[in-house]
Amino acid sequence: MSGQTAPAAPEAAVTVDVPAKINPHLGVGDARADGYHALATVYQAVSVYDTVTAERRSEPGVELTIIGEGADTLPTGESNLAHKAAQLVALYGEIETGVRLRLHKRIPVAGGLAGGSADAAAALVACARLWEIEIGDAELHRLAAGLGSDVPFCLKGGVAVGAGRGEELTRVDARGSWHWVVATTDTQIPTPECYEEVDRLRAEGIGRFSDDVEPIVKAFESGVGADDLARLLVNDMEAAAVSLRPQLASLMHGGLEEGALAAHVSGSGPTVLFLVEGSKHASALARRLRMRGGARSVHLAHGPVAGPLE
Repeated sequence: MSGQTAPAAPEAAVTVDVPAKINPHLGVGDARADGYHALATVYQAVSVYDTVTAERRSEPGVELTIIGEGADTLPTGESNLAHKAAQLVALYGEIETGVRLRLHKRIPVAGGLAGGSADAAAALVACARLWEIEIGDAELHRLAAGLGSDVPFCLKGGVAVGAGRGEELTRVDARGSWHWVVATTDTQIPTPECYEEVDRLRAEGIGRFSDDVEPIVKAFESGVGADDLARLLVNDMEAAAVSLRPQLASLMHGGLEEGALAAHVSGSGPTVLFLVEGSKHASALARRLRMRGGARSVHLAHGPVAGPLE
């Protein structure tokens, strides 16, 4: 055996951290023939993380357990995106043994932060590594896109432009870091309901498709300060979210009164993002928001951060 190296034993468990995403620009067009709306969006991954651990199990199939945020309400069966992702990897790699997934959630549930998509991305990576399956980037992107529009970005993190229904990605070389205060609420807005409200408001002449992402892309590439970035934030779903949940307006105005540079609904809501100057400003604003009330929870975040493949 001299001069030879024994092959490494397969890993018994693989742990992957995956960040939440926000949309500093979210342009929503008309509904397409397939039912999806055309999007022109800019993603940014931020430092609120879920953790997925994949462990081998001798029995076939997927066993999923959840702790943390939403553990008492989230499904653990085949309707869960992380569960679906594990099944997809097993099918792709022709794996007959099973996997036990442990999901530690910190990303707020149903808050427009792509927590479910992030979990699916982490499960794809964790299971592929656990079973030592080689999946090229293009094929992994295809698997991710089949799970959901946000899943491909959640694999990569950083900053990217999203087209199509959000899955067609172009990486952005962001030269800076920006700080956010993330305020969740007790209400929920199902994404289809928010899209329907966008359509209803458009029929009444309220809102338009903000399809020009170039100004904010250039801002990220040049590393502008938070005060300049604040003027470029766009969300075509914001009016619909506030229409459906008017209490969001109070939370947004409260944050601005307490010194936020901008208040921005995250995706389809109902989480609200407040852009701030830096970490000290974030801590001060978070403290004031907690004292003021109106938010279920308040988190500090910065971005961009890398996804599990970077």
